[in-house]
Amino acid sequence: MSGNDEVKPVSGVNEEKYEALKLGNQICFPLYACAKEIIRKYKPYLDDIDLTYTQYITMMVLWEKKSVNVKTLGECLYLDSGTLTPVLKKLESKGYITRERSNEDERNLVVTITKEGDELRDKAVDIPRNMGTCVKLSAEEAKTLYELLYKIIGNVR
Repeated sequence: MSGNDEVKPVSGVNEEKYEALKLGNQICFPLYACAKEIIRKYKPYLDDIDLTYTQYITMMVLWEKKSVNVKTLGECLYLDSGTLTPVLKKLESKGYITRERSNEDERNLVVTITKEGDELRDKAVDIPRNMGTCVKLSAEEAKTLYELLYKIIGNVR
């Protein structure tokens, strides 16, 4: 089949039945594509501070909370422990965090930001502003999008 060949529906098949299966009718696809493209835009800024996007959002939580157990961190980031564990190991190897068992409950692993991890925040401080220039939404549009996205997250959870 050459690139110019047109795919034609099989005659006699009710195409309306398959409308919902068209990529252009899916809300999930533009969300997926948008997330992928935004993360791609982050890459040059994150390369400058030697972090991946997942490491960056993990550090954002730690810059705010300073110390948090892994379960709570995973809930904040919507990540399971299988995804989070290698991220935390890498951040620990870079000297940005420590991981220790809780004194109160050994089942809980507590992640704490180090001095070096806290200092990294100064290098990252301009990233949100730089990203804002990439997205090109008004403050009102950004607020509406933010609210809608969190509404969707709440509805699907």
